[in-house]
Amino acid sequence: MTKPIRILVADDESVVRDGVVAILSFQKDLKVVGEAEDGQKAVEVARQTKPDVILLDMRMPRLNGLEAIPKLKEASPKSRILVLTSFAESDMVYQSIKAGALGYLLKDARRDQLLQAIHDVANGQASIQPTIAMKVIHEIDHPAELMYTADPLTPREHETLRLIARGLSNQEIAASMVVHERTVAKYVSSILEKLHLANRTQAALYAIREGLADKK
Repeated sequence: MTKPIRILVADDESVVRDGVVAILSFQKDLKVVGEAEDGQKAVEVARQTKPDVILLDMRMPRLNGLEAIPKLKEASPKSRILVLTSFAESDMVYQSIKAGALGYLLKDARRDQLLQAIHDVANGQASIQPTIAMKVIHEIDHPAELMYTADPLTPREHETLRLIARGLSNQEIAASMVVHERTVAKYVSSILEKLHLANRTQAALYAIREGLADKK
């Protein structure tokens, strides 16, 4: 008999976490071996249980999903990461996959989609929800929309752009830079205007292409 796929469920919303665990408990070939309510706990549980698949939310306390992915890979190198979140932003998808996630699924996905994604990721196959994949492909396939400029960004705008590329929200950027959220909104508007970009996704893709997201 084939061993069941061992799964760690990491989500700060207990209702969502309990619901996912309940769904998985009915599958004979799946076994939940751990739960975590934040990113740091996910890393600790992953180190202890060495799951086959980690279902990971993006917005969590202590460590968010993007911050947790490299730490999870270090704590349990053989674990495959499947992002399960409410956020469909292309830059977050791009950064998650770049950081090491093998799959990306939205919480409004059907039960059969979730189960299939778990099996795909456990078998080492990439699994990205079709609607999300098309959105990312559209952004990457339209590089002509990214117009470069000689107008330099200020150091604070440069830092804001780097954090956008890492998938942080304005609120998280404000906390990181120790400024008001309204100030971050002004930085973002200025960045888009100076670089002639239409939205945050294009800004994030621009930063990733320029290697800004990897700089500290």
